[in-house]
Parts: sequence; C-alpha cells; structure tokens
Amino acid sequence: MLRFKNLGSGSTGNATVVEGGSGSQARRLLIDCGFGIRQLQWRLEAAQLGYADIHAIFITHEHSDHIGCAQTMAVRHRIPVWMSEGTHAALGAPDFDGMLRIAHDMEAIDMGEFSALPFTVPHDAREPLQLRCSDGAAHLGVLTDLGHASAHVLTQLAACHALLIEANHDPALLEASRYPTFLKRRVGGPYGHLANAATAEILRAVRHPGLSRVVAAHLSAQNNLPALAQACLADALGWSDDAVTVASPTEGTRWIDVG
Repeated sequence: MLRFKNLGSGSTGNATVVEGGSGSQARRLLIDCGFGIRQLQWRLEAAQLGYADIHAIFITHEHSDHIGCAQTMAVRHRIPVWMSEGTHAALGAPDFDGMLRIAHDMEAIDMGEFSALPFTVPHDAREPLQLRCSDGAAHLGVLTDLGHASAHVLTQLAACHALLIEANHDPALLEASRYPTFLKRRVGGPYGHLANAATAEILRAVRHPGLSRVVAAHLSAQNNLPALAQACLADALGWSDDAVTVASPTEGTRWIDVG
C-alpha cells in the first residue's frame, strides 16, 4: 500500500508525507518541510502523525519554502535527512549532527516498504531533485519547482499512478501582476516555475489508463487560481475539473491512495 498527503503547498511552505506499508510496518518519508517547527507539528497532527512517525526527510532544494525547519527537526528528533550535495552546499553546509545523507540522481533511497528515486530537474537552484516513489506495484511522481520538463523528467513520470505536480501560474495573471520585471522573467523562464499550460503538456505526454490521481501543487497565490489550474489540467487528461485535486497552502490535501 502506498499513499500520500500534502501538508501544505505554496510560496509560504511545502511539505508532503509519503507512506508505504501499514500498521507497525508503515514507513513514512517527509518530502520537504518548509514550515516552522511548531507549524509543521500542527500539520502533522492534522494527519494524525507526530515527529516519531517520520522515518526520513527528503529536501528537494535549498529555497526557504522547502527547507524550513529541516535542520532542527533532523537533529532534535534524530531523523535522517536526504538532499543533494549541491543543496547542502547552497545552504552553507550546515551541521546535521550525523543525520545528513547525500542523495544523487537515479540512486534510489530504500525506505523499507517503498523506495524513493531522486531525479534532477531544471530549476534555479544549486542541484534540485524531485522524486518518484514506488512500492513495486504503485508509483507516485512528485514534481514541484521546475521551469520545464526535460526528457529525463518525462521518463521518471511515465507509468505513474498518481502525480503531485506543480501548476504555479497563469501567464496572463503573472504578466498583469505587480511582480517586478526581473521576477516575472524568472518565474516564467525555463528554470523558474511551470505555468498551467506547461503542466498540461506534461500530463498529455505521460497520461495512461493507470493514472488515476493528479494533485496540482505550488499554485501562486498572486498569479493563479485553483479553478484555472483545475480546468487546464483536467482538459489535458480528459477528466472533469473536480477530478483534479488542488493542494491548499493551509490544509494541503486529504490522504490519497496511489494505484
């Protein structure tokens, strides 16, 4: 059994729990922890979890809305934290008191009940990685914070049964926003963030009969609307709009089964 729950997604913070197995054998990976330590505790409690229920942390890249309280959580609760060497260097090489593990592109992380396979993505960070999680039967792709989908990215998303995928902005809203010109170019550039239409193109490329769950994540509060993201992604999949879930910055999502 593989399932996941987003704890919150957006510029104010990002975190997702992936769980494999059940009962006392269940193992959980926290992907990003871009909140303060108390805020993350509250969000875990809403998922009926505590820090003791998290067996490892994976940090996708060094931006503050993803790194959050990773160092405090890892050291205080003795939880291994995985990240790329580039991410660690970009953070200033902080001391994780023996809890740091270095992740590499296409080198799987064994979680016992499932595996997490990091893969590189084009984003304006030092060495960003995203994840494909699998228990052998069910496959989940987690893809946030990238400017475009490389062939490598599309390969890792192929045959996934569920996707948590960035739908950051609507280009018209971004252009009309109060963002300075340099920031508009960064967000909309090839190493920035995915527009709704770009996410839709990814879904068209990887859709297959077994893909049954899609969560739109990392929506910009200023430059997107949930209804716009849902409509665009649902059209690409041939689904009804409400079949696409939108991760809330405050509540995330419910628990979602994969496969």
